[in-house]
Amino acid sequence: MLAAFNSINLNHFHHHHHLFSSSIFTFSRRLSMVAAAAASSSSSTNINNSGGGGAFTTLTERVTFEREIKKSKFIAISGPISDERSAFAFLSEVRDPRATHNCWAYKVGDQTRSNDDGEPSGTAGKPIQSAIVSSGIDRVMVVVIRYFGGIKLGTGGLVRAYGGVASECLRNAPTCVVKSKIPMGLEVPFDLLGILYHQLQSFQVEDIKQDYETGKDNVTMVTFKVDFDRAQSLEEALKANCSRDIVIYKQ
Repeated sequence: MLAAFNSINLNHFHHHHHLFSSSIFTFSRRLSMVAAAAASSSSSTNINNSGGGGAFTTLTERVTFEREIKKSKFIAISGPISDERSAFAFLSEVRDPRATHNCWAYKVGDQTRSNDDGEPSGTAGKPIQSAIVSSGIDRVMVVVIRYFGGIKLGTGGLVRAYGGVASECLRNAPTCVVKSKIPMGLEVPFDLLGILYHQLQSFQVEDIKQDYETGKDNVTMVTFKVDFDRAQSLEEALKANCSRDIVIYKQ
């Protein structure tokens, strides 16, 4: 009778162990599929264009390049930014009010802006912007500070000067590739689904998929993709509003 009892318990253990293993396998497989879909979307998109899915290349730190051209000193300062607000914060931090001109341009995905700051129209901001686009670097701002040395450069000379120092500044700058869409997933009890979906909607996630085959009672698996910039905030919001014990998977 004891042998029969042990046999029943052992079978019961194997049954639940199988369900648990199956749940982990299914979850891993689902997350891998989401990651594969993200990779597939990335392969059909220019890697330097964060306007689409996939990834983008940006700076890892601030870089400065200085050159004297016909007695005028040009200082190019480039740095990573995330949006227009951070661009203007960067500008106010690095610009020199004592300089003759503080010209600039930035690029965030498909959004670009530039400013000649008193130089003839199109001779400063646009060449800096062209240098950024040519570099393939995104979410970046370049400010070129000029201290006038007494010799006029002419229209062509200004374009070459501003575009040239901006290009040199970015040429050897340290960069990294950042995923713009991150596959994430979690297992969540049914009673928290309403709260979960409210948070996912607030953070504008994409490709939400749900799977009830977790091997656990009243628990479902939810996978999705979220913007790189929002991933950390979303994770904090989920743990604050759903449960601190929720395990969130990222690839």
